[in-house]
Formats: sequence, structure tokens, C-alpha cells
Amino acid sequence: MAAVITSHTELQFVVDTAEAGGGGLMSSTIVAKGIKESLTSTLTKFHAGYFRVSLSLGGQALLWKTLRGPTDDTHTLRRTLHLFHPTAFTVLWSLSFFALVLLSILYLLRCLFYFKMVKEEFFHHVGVNYLFAPSISWLLLLQSSPFFTPQTHYSYTVIWWVLAVLPIAVLDVKIYGQWFTKGKKFLSAVANPTSQLSVIGNLVGAQAAAEMGWKESAIGLFSLGMVHYLVLFVTLYQRLSGTDQLPSMLRPVFFLFFAAPSIASLAWQSIAGSFDTASKMLFFLSLFLFMSLVCRPILFKVSMKKFNVAWWAYSFPLSVLALASMEYAEE
Repeated sequence: MAAVITSHTELQFVVDTAEAGGGGLMSSTIVAKGIKESLTSTLTKFHAGYFRVSLSLGGQALLWKTLRGPTDDTHTLRRTLHLFHPTAFTVLWSLSFFALVLLSILYLLRCLFYFKMVKEEFFHHVGVNYLFAPSISWLLLLQSSPFFTPQTHYSYTVIWWVLAVLPIAVLDVKIYGQWFTKGKKFLSAVANPTSQLSVIGNLVGAQAAAEMGWKESAIGLFSLGMVHYLVLFVTLYQRLSGTDQLPSMLRPVFFLFFAAPSIASLAWQSIAGSFDTASKMLFFLSLFLFMSLVCRPILFKVSMKKFNVAWWAYSFPLSVLALASMEYAEE
């Protein structure tokens, strides 16, 4: 009888162990399936427009670095900012860097598993312009880095700059080539405020090149950006039929109207070595466009009713306008 009981006990123990093992395996399968579904949902909804976040953080990092830099300005605000520990700026730059790395990894995964969606984005008249945002973000972090400078780590900055500018050059050929070859009304049909990101990409690249001492490359990128900015600005200013294709939720990108001349003034300052008359003209243009938008809050009423990632479009233009204002004040 004891033997039977022992056998029954052992049998029960084996059954319980098998059930426990099966339950653990099932739980692991459910968890893995949940992670896969979550990742799939994230990658299908993710798009290049999310790089507005890294663009804004990069602009803030560059602004803080400039504000904390050596200056003869004795204004109370500048003295107050110098009281902050350097770690605060390092934390901000690191946050910007890791946010950009995370967004870049997600977009690379999207390219790998959902290339068809990326291709559709590439041929979309709004989506293609946000493909400039990752490169612009990397260039902003290059200029604001607290860990190395072109003088101390020249080879690193060269590699960083080349890798960031190459995608801009490829997209320039694609976008500007279409403007030349698709007919006289093509630009008026596809132009929208986000198209200015293509100009901003060239101007940020020019500014970074000038700070590295590459004057010829800086002038080349600056001229390319400014020529197309004039064409684009006139096209958007005329508001031809077919150009009003921007959803109401994306109206914060209208702030890019004054971001482009602000960046242009900073880029030309880096090339010329001073905030001269040309830089001041571009700065006053950006200031005028900024005031024109601020005086029309009804334009952004619909987009402000519900939070959207497009809200990040406010931060970057304001940061570069603040940078240009600071350079003008110091001059």
C-alpha cells in the first residue's frame, strides 16, 4: 500500500511539474507575441515626422551651449546661466543624443521590415521633407557637442559631418531634380511649409562646415540652399492653386518660415566671420515672419485642440531665432 501511495505521489509530482513547465512555456509565448505585436504596431505607426523631437532637442542643446559660451556680454541673464553647473548642459546634450539614437534605430527597423511604407513616405510631398530631419539633428549635435571640437578631434568631426551631409545631398538631387524635370507647375503643386527643411538641411551643413574651417564646402552648401530658398519662398508666398494641401494638425510647421532665414543668418556669420549686413538682413526677415505668424493665432487654433507630435515644430524655429537674436545683440 505504501508503495502504491509512493508511486501515486511521484506520478502527481511529475504531472504537476509538466503542467508548470507547460504553463511557463505558454506564458513565454504570450509575452513574446505581445512584444512582437507591440513592436509591429510601433514600426507601422512610426514615421520620419517623429524626428521633430530630436530636431527640437538638438536646437535647444546648441542654444544652451552658445548661451554658456565665453562672451563679453554682462547681461544678468548671461551671468545667471553661467552659474549653472556644466553637467546640466551635458545632460541636455546626452538626452538629445540618446533620443536621436533611439529614433534612428526605430527608423532603421522600419526600413528593414516595412520598406514599402518607407518608399511611400519617400514619394510623399510632405513625408519626404522630414527625411532631412535626422541629418539636421546629427549636425546640430555635432556643433553643440561638449565632448569634442573640430580643433581637438578633427577626424571624428569630419566623419560625423560627412555621414550627416551625404543623405542631404542625395535628397537634394531627388527633390531639386524633380523641380527641374517634372514641368513648370510641379513645384507649385507639391510645395508646402515642410519643403523648407530641404533648405535648412543645406544651411545647417554649411554652418557646420564653416566652423570646421571648410569655407569652400560651406559656401557651396549655402549657395545651394539660398537659391532654392528664394524659389521656394516665392512659390509659397504666391499660394497658387493646389498648394494648400497641408492638414490643419500640421500647421505648427508654418514656424519653419522664419527658421530658414534664421539659420541662414547664422550660417553666413560662420562663413563671413562676423554678423555683417547680410546676416542682419536675414535676421530681420526671420523676425518679420515670426511677428506675422504670432499676430495670427487663429491659424493654429485647430492644431492646438489635441496634442500631436507636430507641436515639436514650434521649438526648433524658436531656438534658432533665439540664437540669431543673441548673435545680433552681441554684434
